[in-house]
Amino acid sequence: MSTFGVCRETVCIPNERETLLKFKHHLNDSSNRLSSWNETVDSNCCNWVGVVCNNITAHVAELHLSTPFPSFRDALDENAYVVPNSEAYEEYTRSQFGGEINPCLVDLKHLNYLDLSGNRFESKPIPSFIAAITSLTHLNLSNSGFMGIIPPQIGNLCNLIYLDLSNAASGTVPSQIGNLSNLLYLDLSSSVNGTIPSRIGNLSNLLYLDLGNNNLFIENLDWLSSLSELEYLDLEGANLSQSFHFLHTLQALPSLMHLHLSTCTLPYHNQPSFLNFSSLLSLDLSAISHSSSISFALKWAFELKKLVSLTLRSNNIEGSICDDIRNLTFLENLDLSWNSLSSSIPDWIYNGLPHLKFLYLSRNNLQGTISDALGNLTSLITLDLYGNQLEGPIPSSIEKVTSLVTLDLSGNQLKGPIPNSFGNMTSLVRLVLSDNQLEGPIPTSLANATSLVTLVLSQNQLEGPIPTSLGNLCNLRKIDFSYLKLNQYVNEVFDIIAPCISLRLETLQIQSSQLSGNLTNQFEVYKNILALRLDDNKIGGELPKSLGKLSSLISLSMSKNQFSGNPFEILRSLSKLSYLSIGDNCFEGIVKEDHLENLTRIRVFGASGSNLTLKVAPNWHPTFHLTYLDLSSWQLGPNIPPWLQSQNTLQYLAMSNTGISDSIPTWFWENFSSLQFLNLSNNHIHGEIAKSLRNPISFTVIDLSSNHLYGELPFLSNHVLWLDLSKNSFSKCMNDFLCCKQCKKFSLYFLNLASNNLSGKIPDCWTKWPDLVDLYLQSNHFVGNLPSSMGSLVSLQSLSISNNSLSGIFPTTLKKNFDMISLDLGENNLSETIPSWIGESLLRLKILRLRSNNFSGDIPNEMCDMIFLQNLDLAHNSLSGNIPNCFNHFKAILQKNKSPALTIYSNASSIYTGHYEIDIMLWIKGRAAEYSSILGLVTNIDLSDNNLSGEIPAEITELDGLIYLNLSKNQLSGQIPRSIGNMRMLESIDISKNQLSGEIPLTISNLSFLNYLDLSHNHLEGKIPTGTQIQSFEASNFVGNNLCGPPLLTNCSSNKEIPFINHSGMENDGHEVNWFFVGMALGFVVGFWIVVAPLFIYRSWRYAYFCFLDDLWYKLQTFW
Repeated sequence: MSTFGVCRETVCIPNERETLLKFKHHLNDSSNRLSSWNETVDSNCCNWVGVVCNNITAHVAELHLSTPFPSFRDALDENAYVVPNSEAYEEYTRSQFGGEINPCLVDLKHLNYLDLSGNRFESKPIPSFIAAITSLTHLNLSNSGFMGIIPPQIGNLCNLIYLDLSNAASGTVPSQIGNLSNLLYLDLSSSVNGTIPSRIGNLSNLLYLDLGNNNLFIENLDWLSSLSELEYLDLEGANLSQSFHFLHTLQALPSLMHLHLSTCTLPYHNQPSFLNFSSLLSLDLSAISHSSSISFALKWAFELKKLVSLTLRSNNIEGSICDDIRNLTFLENLDLSWNSLSSSIPDWIYNGLPHLKFLYLSRNNLQGTISDALGNLTSLITLDLYGNQLEGPIPSSIEKVTSLVTLDLSGNQLKGPIPNSFGNMTSLVRLVLSDNQLEGPIPTSLANATSLVTLVLSQNQLEGPIPTSLGNLCNLRKIDFSYLKLNQYVNEVFDIIAPCISLRLETLQIQSSQLSGNLTNQFEVYKNILALRLDDNKIGGELPKSLGKLSSLISLSMSKNQFSGNPFEILRSLSKLSYLSIGDNCFEGIVKEDHLENLTRIRVFGASGSNLTLKVAPNWHPTFHLTYLDLSSWQLGPNIPPWLQSQNTLQYLAMSNTGISDSIPTWFWENFSSLQFLNLSNNHIHGEIAKSLRNPISFTVIDLSSNHLYGELPFLSNHVLWLDLSKNSFSKCMNDFLCCKQCKKFSLYFLNLASNNLSGKIPDCWTKWPDLVDLYLQSNHFVGNLPSSMGSLVSLQSLSISNNSLSGIFPTTLKKNFDMISLDLGENNLSETIPSWIGESLLRLKILRLRSNNFSGDIPNEMCDMIFLQNLDLAHNSLSGNIPNCFNHFKAILQKNKSPALTIYSNASSIYTGHYEIDIMLWIKGRAAEYSSILGLVTNIDLSDNNLSGEIPAEITELDGLIYLNLSKNQLSGQIPRSIGNMRMLESIDISKNQLSGEIPLTISNLSFLNYLDLSHNHLEGKIPTGTQIQSFEASNFVGNNLCGPPLLTNCSSNKEIPFINHSGMENDGHEVNWFFVGMALGFVVGFWIVVAPLFIYRSWRYAYFCFLDDLWYKLQTFW
């Protein structure tokens, strides 16, 4: 029984009190934790915080001055997770002690316990004078900011029983530690490197030894053989590749119960004939460096019949789960997560491991179903099957596992309803079923699982409202019902939660789940809520006043809704708010300084896409310091806000379309040392960037497009990955920008200089830009041909140099660009033939645009090998010969289910970009249009305005996924293929101004999506087929032929027209007025003005209407 404790009668010794005050004087205590260390308030230092005196001698015996690292709650969602965590971390850093440790501590002659862990002593070395406090039995300096070698004098502390220097030093292990013969506990993790001195073997009383997470090379483990009392050994990350007999050494430790060898490099060695780990209970072999080593390790691990815990995560183990594990019948914990297992879950896991309590099989590729035998695991506490390919229903037998506390089945392909049997699992605390294909309603029986703290059902096919009975789950702290089909009024949801759940609820996520209606004043009861996420619904109205009373709220995300009014009238009081995302709503109004004054802790401020105006004084200094700011579409101009100078911690800054008509000042480039993302596009910014720069731009992502910048292109550092300067007025040649003599290599992978006034030849310096993936140079004044160094851009996937004055032949430099997806060389002066190698080297092309050049000769048959091609534009050239009859090889045009966007993925590392959509101009139905977000859905073949001859090949009609076909202005002859009706996705056909003859195939009326048809100026004859769309086209689309019938006024003499029979049974000869169509036209006109007129008169109606259209467009994009 300890004789130490705080006793009211114990009065500290005066000279020790003076020592403590001197010690405090040299500490930094920003949170005033040591306020009780004040002799005028209380002269008895034994009552001071962290001080423990011996209750007999009154000497200071213990100093507890650690700062515990915060434990972050699971309740916070992954997207807002970083922000609440940063809040807790900031509180932690404010509480840390810093400064210096005064040598006066040596005067505390009876001090036996010193804990300074978790503090911040500014990378200073461990003070050597601590080794003079020889009375110490317990010393903990872990994670305290110390750095440098462990002082060898530490060996003088011969009374030490407990020593923790984890993450508090660097360098080798001093051999003098071997003098600490009384040591029971030694933790040197994350603190040492090199080798381990053999004198560690002198610590014969050691029970716990942690050498993990170090850069150790251990050739010989013989020193371990002396540690006969050792129970716990952690060698995580050690290189044991030359320690061929390490198993013999380890098995000789008679007391060893816990062995951690994760991330070790094990030797290539045959298995010993016999292993006698008689006492080993837990073994961690996670992430062994070599696959051959893990296969060896598994053999001897499966012989350890007394094992209670086996961890083999992250070893790339393939195939089926090893059957030898079934021999470890005492297992309570089995972790095979983060491997490459691809079998089904074997039956013996359910039937052969009766003591199993914790089963982790997440992040594999496990197949099949979850067996009904799961109910046999009656001792199971945690089951984690997240991130596999499991199918079928959740077995109802799971209700037999009454001990289950945590169940994670997310990220699989499970189908069917959520079993009602979950309601019988009264011990269940965490239930995660997200990202499956579960269907049906949310079961009301879940209300009986009253121990639930976390309930995540997001990203399923569940539909119907949240059952009112779930309001009985009073212990819930996290709810995630995102991406469901709730189709429910939002106030109903809060009515369910309010009475009971609201008292403890910390996180509520219901994004993109078809919520509608308005928020009402229901928030006053949510005293503990930390994160609220309601993004991407149809919630409207103004924010209720009670929302501003969520005093604990840290993260608020309500973007992509239909909220109105001025949100900051309500949000102004949320003083703990750190994460705010309210973009893409219908907010309007003026935001003033006092609206933002209390938001002192906000770090992420996302409020783009609303009609808000910021009005602050020119000398305004915000009370917050942001890392993320997006005010796009606000009215901020005309000047770049000077208050941004105070936001020098920004990493993300977006102020697109904000009415700025200023030049960029020099301070702007120098102020943001941490900035990674900058978007000032769609403003009226002017001036020469190059003249406002003192150093090359170093932001990771820069978008200054659609402004009025001019002069030379700015210099870049190799930190820039993404640069968009398109739609400006930059001029002169690119030579200085592209061929920077001081720069060896750039890291850029996206470069857009389109629509400027750049001129001259394209410089031949592309070897300095080896990582380029996407390059836009269109709509400038470049001449000549592509330089040879462009062939070095082996990662290039998209290249657009259209609308310039390039000349010469098709660029042979592109032969080695095998990864090219989109190539646009249109609107230039390139000539001669299209080379046959294009179909051999550019096999991944999806877009090929060569229109408006001077190419001649045949279309090469090799082009048919480009099976991914879905946009082919060769219009306005001088191509001749026949259309190849192998266009049916374009398999991408045969596919009906396509991704909406053509996306480029880059390996370049960036926290804001990593993939982006290809953007290109296409001529469709005679008009140019820019396509990006739906480009992947567009299929187009345009061979118009050439000299092509011969028949239209019937094979082209096999492209049943083609949407746009233009063969006009050629010399094509013969008949229109009768199988044209098979092209059921066609929306536009233009085969005008050819020499086609014969009748229009009747099958053309099968094209139900057709909305543009031009057959004019051919030699077609006969009756125009009748169909829903055909007669709605203009007569001009059929002129210049020998055709008859509607929409032409020419009657067909050879065939009597089918008479129209009205409802009275009388025939109509077609010459009377059709009052049905007259009435329909009048109705359309009247209805149109009934809808449109109020939009002209009432501004609020107009604003709400366009918000509705924006939301509808977003939903359609999501559906595609």
